[in-house]
Amino acid sequence: MIPTAQGREHTGPAGANARAGTRRPADAVVDPVTARVAMVVRLEESGTLGQGPVRDALLALPREVLMPQAYVRRSAPGDRTPRWDLLCWTAPQDRQELLTVLYGGGSVLIQHDKEPILGRARGARSHGSMTSMSTVMSLTASLLEELDLRPGQRMLDVGTGAGVTAAVACHACGDTGVVTVDLDRHVVDAAGARLGDLGFRPVVVSGDGQQGRPGGGPYDRILVSFALPRVPDALVDQLAPEGRLLLHVTTASPSWPGLAVVTRTANGKITAELRAVEFAHRAGDGMVRIHLTREFLDRITTEPGDETLRTKAAPPADTALGFWLALDHLYGGLVRDFGAEQLVIGAPGCGSWTRVRPDGHRRWAVTASGPRDIWGEIHDVAARWHAADEPGGYQLIIDPGGTQRATTRCGRLSWRLADTPTRDDGGPR
Repeated sequence: MIPTAQGREHTGPAGANARAGTRRPADAVVDPVTARVAMVVRLEESGTLGQGPVRDALLALPREVLMPQAYVRRSAPGDRTPRWDLLCWTAPQDRQELLTVLYGGGSVLIQHDKEPILGRARGARSHGSMTSMSTVMSLTASLLEELDLRPGQRMLDVGTGAGVTAAVACHACGDTGVVTVDLDRHVVDAAGARLGDLGFRPVVVSGDGQQGRPGGGPYDRILVSFALPRVPDALVDQLAPEGRLLLHVTTASPSWPGLAVVTRTANGKITAELRAVEFAHRAGDGMVRIHLTREFLDRITTEPGDETLRTKAAPPADTALGFWLALDHLYGGLVRDFGAEQLVIGAPGCGSWTRVRPDGHRRWAVTASGPRDIWGEIHDVAARWHAADEPGGYQLIIDPGGTQRATTRCGRLSWRLADTPTRDDGGPR
């Protein structure tokens, strides 16, 4: 999986489709079955996919039926006038490139500027933005494996997209118990038609996925295909005994996400954990997002900073995901540039930044600018994280009154999940 330069959301295509204008050789053989098997083999070799119903479904699922059209970007990243081509399976000249897009493992762009999806003409688009996509396959497969799908289960798929999750659930569980909901009517119409082309008849509805669909529940499995600041109470209420719900939790920053795993025991008790993860779904519609602009990144790279501190205190490792998740929630408004060779973190809200590089044997040079002491914030959380035995995840307490808190079992490190992420400038919470 390929991270974005600043964060770890999967917000765009990966692999061959990430490079503007990439095409397969004109004489390449167009063979969807071979491409499908190769995709599954890659997922197996990476350890994402094992034997079972998800693998069986992916081997049987012709993605060109679910996504007979997809966009590829033709302009370079950062161009002020982005350009895309809409490829179409019915156009022989598009098939080779479309196969690469559909089975390459990256995100598949399926909607431009909230357009109707059914009945579109192939060809060029410019300006605007992509408003719906099918998630990176490795992320989708890992979450579907985590759900442990079985025949006869009732499944709620929140965020229909291209219908991939719904199709796998129909194949694994039987379509009579599958419900998929999406806010966008055009997305719902297209997914319903194409799932029907595969012979599946799940309930496909348009609406606010955070409210679920009470009439079809309770559900044995719930998967939310976009990130939110907290777990919606309505979805918890619709979880059946021995049921499981998966949802990525995020702040306004895309850099350090968590995965909420919520279960209801046989006697009705809710238990939950918040795992620190490397990659996550993109944020849901309307969520506040912060990022490092090109101008801000140029400042961080070129400016000398207000001061440089030389220290023996090492920054936490990239693999210390539990630490970074806590930092994101305890001190908001930070974004990391994962494309930088050194540790680079900025606070877009106030213009503060810090960069950390090795400076001799077991020494580091910390250069900083702006009103926030980001390095001090890092070490405040690091001390608390070490005292809590360096957890990689946290107990998630979902109170009946609506409060949600992440905490270590010893209680030394905890925070409250916000109802709505904000562009704050940090400060302990």
